[in-house]
Amino acid sequence: MEKQSKISGFYKKTPEERLEIVKKFSELSESEIETLRKTGSMEIQHADKLIENVISTIEIPLGIATNFIVNGKEYLVPMAVEEPSVIAACSNAARIARERGGFRSESSGPVMIGQIQIVNIPSRESAIQSLMLKKEAILRESNTRSQTLSRLSAGAVDMEIRTFEGIDDMIVVHIFVDVRDAMGANVVNSMCEHVAPIVEDITGGRSVLRILSNLSVRRVSRSRATFPKELIGGTQIVRNIVRACELANIDPYRAATHNKGIMNGIDAVILATMNDWRSVEANAHTYGHVTGNLSLTKFEEDRNGDLVGSIEIPLAVGTVGGTTGTVEKAKISRKILGVENSTDLANVLAAVGLAQNFAALRALCDEGIQRGHMSLHARNIALEAGARPEEVDAVVSEMIMEGKIDRKTAETIVKRMH
Repeated sequence: MEKQSKISGFYKKTPEERLEIVKKFSELSESEIETLRKTGSMEIQHADKLIENVISTIEIPLGIATNFIVNGKEYLVPMAVEEPSVIAACSNAARIARERGGFRSESSGPVMIGQIQIVNIPSRESAIQSLMLKKEAILRESNTRSQTLSRLSAGAVDMEIRTFEGIDDMIVVHIFVDVRDAMGANVVNSMCEHVAPIVEDITGGRSVLRILSNLSVRRVSRSRATFPKELIGGTQIVRNIVRACELANIDPYRAATHNKGIMNGIDAVILATMNDWRSVEANAHTYGHVTGNLSLTKFEEDRNGDLVGSIEIPLAVGTVGGTTGTVEKAKISRKILGVENSTDLANVLAAVGLAQNFAALRALCDEGIQRGHMSLHARNIALEAGARPEEVDAVVSEMIMEGKIDRKTAETIVKRMH
């Protein structure tokens, strides 16, 4: 009988029952099933409560970036990432920056935006006027959704109306919400859904979307650092980095890779602390488009000839709520990091993004990206070729000595060893 992925009641089954179904469907071996049964520090019953249709968990290496000073405070930064060279590069960049005092970071208030889309409006101008007259009432009603934020004198703090050229029967109401130390999605969504019928009554229109925007233009972090020229290869490397960043700010093809280098570092910390890295990614890349600055970083040569780097990036992150407080390793990662609130976390993330971007640009503008990256990637190749963990360093050394870092060479070396 032909295999079918339509499985009745799959979500009702236990993880072990699902695993058996997947085993038959995909013809997994017993050893592969045993590997899937290993779940590390997160018990399968816990995982089964976090997401749907669980069969196992998957591990990502958790490492520590060293050398960071942010606003005068020393930090060890936990990073969960599968890509070689990220943590090493970030740590090295922080080591160079600390020679001039490290990173200075600041963040605006933790304000998120909720959107209520209203269509089929009889009169756009009349709707806007009526809504602004009822602004305070709408904000008060929004704040009934969170007693916690109300006690903190936070919650819905402002409102605006957006219109769109060529679409006369539609507006979007923006509710600005101070979410304090949460990422904020749940409370903002609740507010939007609660007041949407009120907005409909005021405008005579019909609500469609009632949801948070992941573009947080009022929740922005900035960081700045100086990298001494003598530690990064001299004046020519400084000027090369400045010109490389110039290209990233005018060319979207370069900007995509340039900003990816920033997110290599930020995403790793986001994942270690179990924040929403997908939201942070979407936020960052859209922000560059909205502001007209394709590059989220800027590099300049100061009058001493040193390289000064800065970053401006929206960071909607939390230290409470979601899985940040329910996954043990995420809680431990936050303890290692030593941040007290979402602002502290955002300040560190901005510094990490700047450090990671500097490290990538320095490599690109000097020896090229592959030399350092491939020597670290060689460890993955050695493992894929069958090297035991205790043999990896020897296999890597031989590949580098032969000048061939590839699977075939690694397999030959491993076979010779064995």
